Formats: sequence, C-alpha cells, structure tokens
Amino acid sequence: MTKVMGIVNVTPDSFSDGGRYFSPDQAIARARNMVEEGADMIDLGGESTRPGATPIGWEEEWARLEPVLRGLAPRGSEGPVPISVDTYHPETAERAVAAGAKIVNCVMAAPVPQMLDICAKGGAELVLPARLSGSDSEKPQRLSVDESILTGPVPVYLDPMIGFGTTREEDLALLRSIPELAKRGRVLVGASRKRIVKKLTGEKVVGKNLGGSLGIAVWCAMNGASVVRVHDVRETVQALKVLAALAGDVVDA
Repeated sequence: MTKVMGIVNVTPDSFSDGGRYFSPDQAIARARNMVEEGADMIDLGGESTRPGATPIGWEEEWARLEPVLRGLAPRGSEGPVPISVDTYHPETAERAVAAGAKIVNCVMAAPVPQMLDICAKGGAELVLPARLSGSDSEKPQRLSVDESILTGPVPVYLDPMIGFGTTREEDLALLRSIPELAKRGRVLVGASRKRIVKKLTGEKVVGKNLGGSLGIAVWCAMNGASVVRVHDVRETVQALKVLAALAGDVVDA
C-alpha cells in the first residue's frame, strides 16, 4: 500500500497551517497524533515554501526544527516512525540527520550533490525534485535528474514538485506523468491542499479542499506513487486502505 507522510509545518507563515504548530510542544503533539492516525513517516518543515514567502537562513530554520526533532527522536534514537526534514539547506540537513532524521526532503536541485553526501554518511534517504519532459511519441521522456543517482548508494524518492511555479495545466501534466516516473524509481507526491485542488474544483471556501486532496492522493496511489505527503493523515489512510482492499491487497483493519 502507498505510504502516508504527515506534514508538520513548524512555521508562522505556511499557506495551509502556518502558526498552528509553531511552538515545539504543538509540533511534537501534532506529529504524535499523526502517527496515531496511521502516518508511516513525518515530514518536519521549518521554512515556508509558499509563493511569496520570505526565505530564512539555516540558523533560524534549525532553531525551529531542533527541539521538535529531538523531542520526537531523543538523542538520535529511533522514533515510532521515520522523521523527514524538509530543507534545502545542507547545514540543516547535516544536523538533522545527526539528530535522528532518516529522510532529507530537498525541494531544490542545486543542493542535491551535498545532500547525497550527507545522506550517504548518515544512512538517510533523500527526496529530490524530479520531473519528466518530452511527452510526445517521437521523444523519449527525459528525467530532470542524473539517472545514475537512482542506482547510487543513497535510497531516493522522486518528487514531481506539484505546485512549484507551475500552472494548472503543468500540474495536471506532472500528475499524469506519475505512472512513467514510477518506472524510474520511488515516487513521492506532495499535492495536499495546494492550489491545484482549487483550480480543478473551483472551491472558494478556505479549508474546504479535503475531497480534492484525497482524489489526488488516490490517483497517485493507483498510478504507482510510493508515498503521498499530506496534511490530512487519518482521511488519507482510510482512503488508501479502501483502495488497497478493492485491489485485493491484505489490509490491517
């Protein structure tokens, strides 16, 4: 069954839940609640990547993340589920892996070589931005990352980067590319509560996008995604359990 990664934004300004889990105690409680709801992994973010967000330095990012990470994986020991840190700062990634993070979720291509080295030394996995181009029948689809990375020593996930500087049509094309992308490697998709849901449904009420987010998560699972990164863990886990049961997979109730 496709795994579920729960999102915990330790930020004051994320587009969906900015400020709700900004204090370490709130963030730790939310992460533990997501595990109880069925999350297979937790993704901690210390900097908002919403359009127009003000970038912060790694020092501030790490100051937000460190107490939460250490609260979930004390002294670098194993927690109940793997912890991912959403960062493009190698300095943050290095400290996070040393503190117990098992996954680095990097949303930018430039730091990937450094992130690969950090993950190789720390025994962590890496989520990296990856898209397919060349969709017509006369051109083979080309992966936007060096394919040698897929057979290297660091286990990686390919993220098609839904909603990062993309139009509605581009996001649809990226979602439709998931079956082919999944042939290249493990795919992780983060489209939960993003603008693509409103663009596809016309929903105007803030926060009323659960149905659309679940629709995308189910589509991703049906088309080979290994992980969906979501805010609404309980509902997504339920949807994927039903999907797995209908497909004939053994599902724990």
